[in-house]
Formats: sequence, C-alpha cells, structure tokens
Amino acid sequence: MKFIKTPVKGMCDMLPSDMRLREHILSMIKETYSSYGFMQIETPVMEHIENLTSKQGGDNEKLIFKVMKRGAELSRALAKGDGELADNGLRYDLTVPLARYYANNKEKLPAPFKALQMGNVWRADNPQKGRFRQFTQCDIDILGDETNLAEIELITATADMLSRIFAEVQITDFTVHINDRQILRAAALQAGFAEEEIGSVLISLDKFDKIGLEGIKKELFENGYDAGAVERYLGLYTEIPENISAAAFCEGISPEYLPQGTVEALDEILSCVRPMLNPGVKIVFDPTLVRGMGYYTGPIFEVSIDDYNFSIAGGGRYDKMIGKFSGQDVCASGFSIGFERIVTILKDHMENPFQISENNVAFLIEKRVPMERRQEIFARAKELRAAGTTVTIQPMKKNVKRQVELLEAEGYTKFEKVYEK
Repeated sequence: MKFIKTPVKGMCDMLPSDMRLREHILSMIKETYSSYGFMQIETPVMEHIENLTSKQGGDNEKLIFKVMKRGAELSRALAKGDGELADNGLRYDLTVPLARYYANNKEKLPAPFKALQMGNVWRADNPQKGRFRQFTQCDIDILGDETNLAEIELITATADMLSRIFAEVQITDFTVHINDRQILRAAALQAGFAEEEIGSVLISLDKFDKIGLEGIKKELFENGYDAGAVERYLGLYTEIPENISAAAFCEGISPEYLPQGTVEALDEILSCVRPMLNPGVKIVFDPTLVRGMGYYTGPIFEVSIDDYNFSIAGGGRYDKMIGKFSGQDVCASGFSIGFERIVTILKDHMENPFQISENNVAFLIEKRVPMERRQEIFARAKELRAAGTTVTIQPMKKNVKRQVELLEAEGYTKFEKVYEK
C-alpha cells in the first residue's frame, strides 16, 4: 500500500514557525480572559452521539465525524440493518460539551461560572481559506447569570483580546454586530409565519450576506411558505438605514410578539460596551444577524473585519441548552473565537515568520571535538538556559551556511561553531 505523506483533506501539518505564532496567540487569549476572571477547563474531544445530534447545533449536526461502535455492539448494529452504527462523535464545537460538563460538575463550580475552553473541534466541511475540518476553537462562557452583565463582559473581554492580538500587525478596526433572537422571532411572527416555521425561516435569513434578499425570497418560496408572509417579512429587511437602532427597527413589530424589555436590554449592552472599546472598534445593532445555532435564546453577537468575508468570533445567550442535560434550566451566554481565522489574518499581514525571542543561541559542534570540550559546551548551555535563554546544541553539518540559515529562520541569532583544537 502506498504511503500518503500529505495530511487528510481539511487538516494541516504545523511547522515550528506556525506553532510559535499559535502558542503566542493562545497565551494572549489566556492572559486577557484570565484578567476578566475566566477559568480554564477541558472537555473530551469525543462526545456521545445523542448529545451531538440533540438539534442544538444547527447545520453543524450535518457535519459530524461519527465514530462507529466497536466489537460486538457493531456486529449487532450491522445485523439489525437499520440500527445506528455510531455511538460517539468528534465534537463540532465546544458549547455542547460545556453544557454536558456543567450539568455533570455544577456542584463543584462557582456561580456564576466563567469558563474558558481551548481545543480542537472537527467538522466534515468543505475546506477553504480560514476554514478547516480540524481546527482550534476558543470559547468563553458565563453560566448562571441571567442579567445582561454577562453579555457586556463577554463582548468587552473579546474586543479587548482581539485589539491586543491585531495590534501586532497594526490592525485597529473591526466591528461587533449584535442582535437578539427574540427580535428575529418577533419579526417572523409579525410577518405571519407560524412558530414552528421560524427556525427554517431564520436559516434562510442567515444567508443574507451571501445570497441577498432576492436569494432569500427564492429559497423561502421554494420551501413552500405563504407568499404574503414572505413579502411582509422581507419588507422589514429592505433598505435598512445604516446604524439603525433596535428601537427603530422594532417600531413596526407588535408588542404581543416581542417580550417586554428586549430592546431596552439590548440598548443597555450597546451603551455600556461602547465606552470600553479601543479606538477603531465599533459595536452596531445588526437586524440581519442570525447565528445559525438553534440553541440561542436572547442576544447574539458576531465580529467582522474589513476585507474578509468571514466572521472572526460569534456567540450569544443560550438559556435552554444546559437544562436538556441537567433537567433544570441554567442561564448561559458565550462567545466563540475563530482561532484559525485570526491566524490567517495575522499571517496575511506579517512580512516575516513570527519570532518570540531574538536571543536564541546555537552551538554547532564539529564531529571531532573531544568529549572534554563537549562537556564544557553542555555546562555553558545549562547556565544560559537557567538564565532564560533558548539553546540548541547540534552536530555541525557539511553545509554549515545552510544550517545557519535554517536556524536563523527558527529565531536563532547567536552562533558558536566549535571545532577540534
């Protein structure tokens, strides 16, 4: 069988320079979120298939990498012919695992609980720039806080973190978009859609940036929805003024469909977050923002950056998910950071490979150097490492010039060539 040296499609090998950049970004994420009181946790990469297919993950549930049953269980499932062959699956995000984690460990955790997760997730997606089948995700969540203080904290912390990271490549401008699922629901009800149709309608609206209003109309008609309801619904999203307020957008929506205080709570989030943003960062009400996950119940948010056709972070409130595991509803709100997309943007703006240290030392030892001399080098290297310097000791290659060039590319700036005396 031929050995295949390239990675599986949609998955990447990471070179040392890649890992330096990634670890540097992760350290800034940890440092920033820790300063806001978030505590790091970890969940398994594999989850029960029942949890992953609970209709809480939107379209991501179509992208699960399923793990087949094993041994006798697999044999029985195959013999039945119509049984489920998978009992587990690789997690497609970190939110569903967090819900299970909290339900299982809540008695040991503070309330409210501010969680930070970082780890790989998997989706059987169509790979493209900034989009992979295996990728790192970073999430922050606040569980047990029913007030909008949670949203204010999540958005402020994430904007602060992104400003710190992008400052290293002189990017200062990005936009936080915010909406509320209650407003989206009310708009659909106002147009005449039934409650059970709203989820499907929002899936179409979520494609606003890609297919526009005409594309949404075509899709809704193809799905068999009432023409009058479709026209009334899309009328709400036609010629929306720039910087429209939530109150202005909701003027035509009956109070019977919109829970009292929804608009005021959203305005409060906007008013509290704006003064805490760095220059160049904006937060705006965006009535077309949907977020595809079916578990959102309140405010939702997403971060975009000019010249890129993908979001770099997104999240929202999901007060009903954890109750599906614990039997009791728990208020929850979270933000997921598109780590791979951030890496892509930084690489686009970096002229040279990322270097953390500029004082790394390399000893290149010619093969005939006696043991006593080598021991001296080992002792010097130990002293330098104890002082915080990165030191590598390598045999000297015949093409020492090329060897030095490769080490320089890895951040080594000081070289000592050791020859036989």
